[in-house]
Amino acid sequence: MFSDIGAEVKFIRWPADAELRRQYSGKGIPRLLVVEGGAQPPMCSDPHEDWVRAPISRRDLEARVASLRQRARDRTPVLDPTGTLRFGRASVTVSTTQIELMELFLARFGEVVYRAELEQRLARRLPRPTRNSLDLHIMRLRRRLEPVNLSLRTAWGRGYLLEPGPAAG
Repeated sequence: MFSDIGAEVKFIRWPADAELRRQYSGKGIPRLLVVEGGAQPPMCSDPHEDWVRAPISRRDLEARVASLRQRARDRTPVLDPTGTLRFGRASVTVSTTQIELMELFLARFGEVVYRAELEQRLARRLPRPTRNSLDLHIMRLRRRLEPVNLSLRTAWGRGYLLEPGPAAG
């Protein structure tokens, strides 16, 4: 009945399709969770996600989908093949090594990327990356991200999290 209004937004039955939610979240795909029956609605802190309880009017559904589309356009950083990173209206260029790291951060925008994964990416460019070499690249990347209002937050003991900077909130 509502198939035409959610072209880029995926509809997910909650909680029945929790695994699908996780998959789409990992890919940064906008999603609208349709909460079934008396189920508890999920916590949605991801700007690419919202929820509704069935039944919902067409007008309300269209408004939620439009909101998700707008948030996805405005709140998702994009890295093009030339190394230009765009977020909102700002852009900055990043080095080839930073591109390698940013691909991981963008694939899981708003989620922790583990140090081991980042070190594996660095190993593509450096013969034997050290802990210090990753720290140096993270420090440089943090500086590069400031003009586009993105920030790399440390998840102590695990890795790093790419998220909008304080002014974007």
